[in-house]
Amino acid sequence: MFRVLRIVVLLLILATVAQEAWLARSRATEWKDALRVAIYPINGDGGAAAAAYVQGLPPNAYAAIERFFAEEAARHGLENTRPLTVRLAPPVASLPPQPPRNGGRFDNVRWSLQMRWWAWRHDDVPGMTPQVRLFVLFFDPATHSQLPHSVGVERGLIGVINAFASRDQTGSNMVIIAHELLHTVGATDKYEFGTNLPRYPDGYAEPDRNPLYPQTFAEIMGGRIPVSETRAEIPESLGYTVIGDATATEIGWAKQ
Repeated sequence: MFRVLRIVVLLLILATVAQEAWLARSRATEWKDALRVAIYPINGDGGAAAAAYVQGLPPNAYAAIERFFAEEAARHGLENTRPLTVRLAPPVASLPPQPPRNGGRFDNVRWSLQMRWWAWRHDDVPGMTPQVRLFVLFFDPATHSQLPHSVGVERGLIGVINAFASRDQTGSNMVIIAHELLHTVGATDKYEFGTNLPRYPDGYAEPDRNPLYPQTFAEIMGGRIPVSETRAEIPESLGYTVIGDATATEIGWAKQ
């Protein structure tokens, strides 16, 4: 009996959260006003290098993301010339709950609820309440050559992003943050999970290019610049990425 009651309570909570999330995303992605995005820096590995990097971030550290979205919105004909604003929140001292690896649907739902609760408790941003919350964990590249996969909760307006605490990798960090930000407002991945190669045609910035290779830019949700049929390169900055037509449609910038 107690187990049945617990399941019923969980289902009620899920229904309430789902409804609130749907309403929040619907309002956020009408794109009538600037979407309010907050980036919360976190010392991901607890080391001195990551701590110094986090403390040294200037208030306008992520202005490049604002510019990228403004330029792409204009290219797609969006009436709103300032689709989003990005604010740097004060550093967060604790680590967010980690998403399950190869977890089932229940595990993912449980993590999503835990993440929303944790985000609410660490939502320390001056001014208006943000609509999208991106928690960026920074790691010292000297001790972390590879990072766990970042997660943007699709249509959930929350992301957990792993990045390198290095000025040399600021550009690639921006690409990852923008990619996960797009996930939170409905964009889907456009690369093959086994190879990480962009999926043709939606994962290509210039699918009609002739000759097709090498491409010059990466479609942001494709993640890489295809230089041949079997090879693709990670873009160094947002200047080498675009929001493709399929992604623009998914986030409400273009008609279906």
